[in-house]
Amino acid sequence: MLKKSIFLVILFHFFGGFSQSNSLWRGYFSYNQITALSESSQKIYASCENTFFSKDLVSNDLKTTSSIDGLEAETITCLYHSDSVNKTFIGNKNGLLLVVNQDGSILYKKGIVDEVPVSSLLKKINHFMEYNNKLYLSCDYGISVFDLATFEFGDTYYIGTGGTQSAVYQTTVKNDELYAAVAGSGIKKVSLSNPNIIDFNQWQTISSGSWIGITTLQNQLVATNTDKKVYQYNGTSFSPFATFFSTIINLHATADYVLVTTATEVKVFSSTWQTVLQVYNSQITPYVTFTCATVKNNILYIGTNEQGVLTLPFSSPTNYDFLLPNGPLMNKIFRVKKSSSALWAIYGGYDIYYNPYNPGLMEYPISKFSASNGWTFIPYANLMGAKTFAGIAFSPQNDKNFYVSSYFSGLLKFENEQATTLYNTTNTGTDGLQSLTLTPPNPSYIDIRVNGPVFDKNGNLWMTNNMVTKPLKVLKSNGQWQSYDFTSAESAQDLKDTSYGPFVIDKNGTKWLTQDRNGVVGFNENYNNKIIAIKTGTSGNLPNNDVRCVAVDTKNQLWIGTISGLRIVPSVDSFITDTDIQSKAIIILENDLAQELFYDQFIIDIAVDGANRKWVAIAQSGVYLVSSNGQETIYHFTKENSPLPDNNVNDIEIDPVTGEVFFATDKGLVSFKGMATQASGDLTSVYVYPNPVRPEYEGTVKISNLTNKAVVKITDVEGNLVYETTSEGGTIEWDTTAFGQYKVATGVYVILISGQDGVETTVKKVMIIR
Repeated sequence: MLKKSIFLVILFHFFGGFSQSNSLWRGYFSYNQITALSESSQKIYASCENTFFSKDLVSNDLKTTSSIDGLEAETITCLYHSDSVNKTFIGNKNGLLLVVNQDGSILYKKGIVDEVPVSSLLKKINHFMEYNNKLYLSCDYGISVFDLATFEFGDTYYIGTGGTQSAVYQTTVKNDELYAAVAGSGIKKVSLSNPNIIDFNQWQTISSGSWIGITTLQNQLVATNTDKKVYQYNGTSFSPFATFFSTIINLHATADYVLVTTATEVKVFSSTWQTVLQVYNSQITPYVTFTCATVKNNILYIGTNEQGVLTLPFSSPTNYDFLLPNGPLMNKIFRVKKSSSALWAIYGGYDIYYNPYNPGLMEYPISKFSASNGWTFIPYANLMGAKTFAGIAFSPQNDKNFYVSSYFSGLLKFENEQATTLYNTTNTGTDGLQSLTLTPPNPSYIDIRVNGPVFDKNGNLWMTNNMVTKPLKVLKSNGQWQSYDFTSAESAQDLKDTSYGPFVIDKNGTKWLTQDRNGVVGFNENYNNKIIAIKTGTSGNLPNNDVRCVAVDTKNQLWIGTISGLRIVPSVDSFITDTDIQSKAIIILENDLAQELFYDQFIIDIAVDGANRKWVAIAQSGVYLVSSNGQETIYHFTKENSPLPDNNVNDIEIDPVTGEVFFATDKGLVSFKGMATQASGDLTSVYVYPNPVRPEYEGTVKISNLTNKAVVKITDVEGNLVYETTSEGGTIEWDTTAFGQYKVATGVYVILISGQDGVETTVKKVMIIR
């Protein structure tokens, strides 16, 4: 439980139904994996996992829509644009229907989610079909009808055997009869003039079998089957006219063509069932697999899993191109790390049990974002075969040189952003990296699980090597490797079963290591390899020995996140002076009752911003920003009240210069423009922005590059004080009011700044234009 604050109330009000773009947030979504395509009179629409984009075929403008714009999609399963009402409809796996208006505003229709009395696992929307001002939604339980005149849900049809709930894959209309491909029940039809369509007995089965798609081309029925064939209906039976090598995954009709898609092939058929165009994925570079297809203006658009939308003109299909908004390769990002000039993202890692095999060893590129070039990547072919990356550490001397830990292959070294060395058991010596040992032993199995890494102030690179007896390794600045044995603190068997998570190094050089079995281990080689373990009970007062994250704040307190709550160590110096360390809970008052901060919560990550405030990621609960002492909740972001795409945040990273806070999730990467920047060492580089403040600007004035605890006073030109504050970190904000009472008038305002000791001072000015 958390102490509420007025900031939280304001935040909830601001984000409630956020339909317009939020300037405080920024999205970094992947648009590579296409789930559905649709076409309108002048646009092509493509949906991805939880976003969509469109291309205007006249202006060639490309527009993306994501949670930043208010698109709170779960997992998008189908997409349809209606020219008749000029709206785009988006179906989700959980049954949520999103309606995107021409102006970008979004309606949320939860009739299926809230009212259809079936299991939540059966509410997936599979397909849209429009006819006579109604939208027919094929779902995993049957068919729901959405009225395009009233924008409300109407009847629901359960048309499985005996009126049971059965998945409907697709519907179409011919001669005012509604046809449906029904799982386990074949193809059924009913007259739309029948007043009792809701009665399953009114539906006639015209063909049994395993049908997975049905559509109409110029009043001719076409259907697909699990036997990999495409059929035409002659009025009494279905006759095959095409056979594919692999399973058909999409059937779509335009005014002139039928398109059939498999993972490796797309065929375009005319109304006489002749092949107009055939495309194999083997003809395309780079490698892609197909998901869906459509045609507009004799250009074939194919959705892919890897490269967005493939476009091929009918007249010259070898001159293909890709329609792909800039973004990372995937939404599922495990770690992000900010260098001085770029943001890096890695994919892979491990599950909550530190298992790198779930869902499988990852062979993915590494993505990089820079303001000048957008998203680029280092291809996997250039990563020396390393799999399942877990962490990044930049060289203190040159951040184009860095190391990436692999949770299976060892440690990968980069020089000038090029992989040059893969460190493993073959090239680190007897005191270097180790492979875990299977029971019974299998010498041919090599599995080197490295986490971290972290540089110390002397340029030595530290990392953990999991499930071995010497779990702490260091690659020294002179190129030598050294390992440290922890058997004095833990049994050899425990060490072989122990997995280590991310860790930190404090100002004294003490390494604070997180692990899943024995709490937090503090180690410092400069004090005779001293080790102190902080555990549950009298051995350290942790709520659980499974610790997932640690952070050292600007007051040298150690914050410890476990799977069952939070603890702090008041000073990391206690490692030097004591032989035993007891952690403490943070006690807050809520409704006049003393409660423990984050009691019994699974804490995924903790990050400290420039004002010593803590960003805390909680499993299934989004992220909190709490004050430096934890007594006040400043923000609580969830996917329900903010653009955060998922309530599980894998990693939090803060840009110390700008204060931007990055949240990596399985559903995408977003950032919040926080203002708590790292404090400057002096006042020589203080700047004010925006300046001037123009009438249309509605935000705050920022004063940055301050020293910590700097005193800031703002006056008008006559010397009347209108605002005063003390900085926490490197930036303060002014809302351009006189102490929050009223907006100040047009004019020049003087900003008087002095350091905490009052010795260093500087003066700035800002122009306000109303």
